[in-house]
Amino acid sequence: MTDIAIHETNLRSLRFLHRGKVRDIYAIDDERLLIVQTDRLSAFDVILPSPIPGKGKVLTEVSNFWFARLGHVIPNHLLPVDPLTVVAPDEREQVAGRAFVVRRLKPLPIEAIVRGYVAGSGWKDYQRTGAICGIPLPAGMAEAQKLPAPIFTPSTKAPAGSHDENIPFAEAERLLGAARAAEVRDAAIRLYSEAADFAATRGILIADTKFEFGTDAAGKLYLIDEALTPDSSRFWPVAGYRTGISPPSFDKQFVRDWLEAHHWNKKPPAPVLPADVLEKTAEKYREALRLLVG
Repeated sequence: MTDIAIHETNLRSLRFLHRGKVRDIYAIDDERLLIVQTDRLSAFDVILPSPIPGKGKVLTEVSNFWFARLGHVIPNHLLPVDPLTVVAPDEREQVAGRAFVVRRLKPLPIEAIVRGYVAGSGWKDYQRTGAICGIPLPAGMAEAQKLPAPIFTPSTKAPAGSHDENIPFAEAERLLGAARAAEVRDAAIRLYSEAADFAATRGILIADTKFEFGTDAAGKLYLIDEALTPDSSRFWPVAGYRTGISPPSFDKQFVRDWLEAHHWNKKPPAPVLPADVLEKTAEKYREALRLLVG
């Protein structure tokens, strides 16, 4: 790829607020933030030392596509402001094609995960308990089998280097209040369902995904962060899908599989990824973008 990998940004024209697993966040003013999607990659909640060139641009384009397509379900944090206009001229290369200008909202303290298939940690949970995150499922399901209906399995939001933990819906109700928890669950399932139906027509099955939500001063709920990208979702090609195996994917499962095969303990520091793994992962991200957006 011709993209220069950006592991982290260094914008002096705005006040730096936070560096997450993937995103660098800056304050524009009291009402707006600049979110820059870097090429950092996290796996098992650990930031890897090897960035994926161009990944942040893919995440931004895919998110923008879904924000526009799903805006009728719930409003999102995106504002119609060109990110290049809020930074100094010599900083534009760091944000071009990989940044959002967004409303400054209060993030909710959970991650809203929706699962449509038995996969990943859900498959392991099902094998042990016959349920996923405490939600009972029919007996005899196979790996990668489609669930009877999508399920909402919230988790905690762990800082970088720590692991998110699945929580029962009752805990989400305790953290958010019963009405807000139900609103988040219903919005997340509808977002997932509409996106999954569309993606299937483009040759992609969305096995599961993670949403984040925030509220404004009046308590109105918004979709925030990114949306339905290869970073926050498990994408499978329709053509290669069958049950009983972990299907090939367009997302960072390729990296997870490489790490698992090298018996990493899933604690920092993470191993350096070889060049062929970086390029193969970048190819998968670009292919997901091509199929979804065209």
